[in-house]
Amino acid sequence: MKGTKKRAFTLIEVLMIIAIIGTLLALMVPSYTSLLEKARINQVITDIVKISRELDDFLADNGTIPETLNELAQESKPLNLSDPWGNPYEYLVIFGKSKSEVQGKWRKDRFLVPINSDYDLYSMGKDGESTAPLTAQASWDDIIRANDGGYFGLAHKY
Repeated sequence: MKGTKKRAFTLIEVLMIIAIIGTLLALMVPSYTSLLEKARINQVITDIVKISRELDDFLADNGTIPETLNELAQESKPLNLSDPWGNPYEYLVIFGKSKSEVQGKWRKDRFLVPINSDYDLYSMGKDGESTAPLTAQASWDDIIRANDGGYFGLAHKY
């Protein structure tokens, strides 16, 4: 038994492997969470576009816009009325309402001009908070429909 040596990893080698794995995880986790957040935002944009199309179809069929999204969901195919963060999509009918009825709820751009003339449809985003002007910090992560359906995306990019 004199000539046989047992081979094993030294403590230093094991610590080096743990450090390498830890470094790789530290680099990969933020990328993964960023990709996950982008996927959620894209899902919201897809949902808002779909709901908007259903609202346009409802208007064409009935000559009016429904007062609630639940009314629309009863009429059409099943719709997802909650965003990926668990918050319900926000909906405000503007068309046919007096200015006093929508005052303070109407979404506005940086010049405080309303972003839609028919209805507002948006998600409050990850933080679940929102205010009427898009320039307010609580609204930066909102995903909105603007220009009467000409824009769908993040509020801070509008």
